[in-house]
Amino acid sequence: MTSEGARRVQSGSPWEESFGFARAVAAGDRVLVGGTTSFKGTVLYGEGDPYEQTRVAFGNALEALKELGPGIESVIRTRMYLSHVRDVDEAGRAHKELFDSVRPASTLLVVEGFVDPRILVEVELEAFRGA
Repeated sequence: MTSEGARRVQSGSPWEESFGFARAVAAGDRVLVGGTTSFKGTVLYGEGDPYEQTRVAFGNALEALKELGPGIESVIRTRMYLSHVRDVDEAGRAHKELFDSVRPASTLLVVEGFVDPRILVEVELEAFRGA
């Protein structure tokens, strides 16, 4: 499949322009939402709070998803990247509150860090918009 028929959503993140990527891309029956944090513009929500950062980051990702059509019920995969293993339970709690009724496949990884050291969580989504 070529990317000609793909639809893209930009969120306004400064990294999208400088790195050359879209927040979300719809191609065929799939929608992919790339790495999303709890930044809204230049403001980081939930600084120091992994639960709140997870909740806001998934909220931002779901906003991008919705711009391309599907809602939360279409999410089939989530990924959570954390900078500290100590934050697993809080990030998991936020994930469960959002996705318990959907039950997507999920991956959680602990990474060395993020572009901004205040970021504790980054998330990704995949959705299926087929029949």
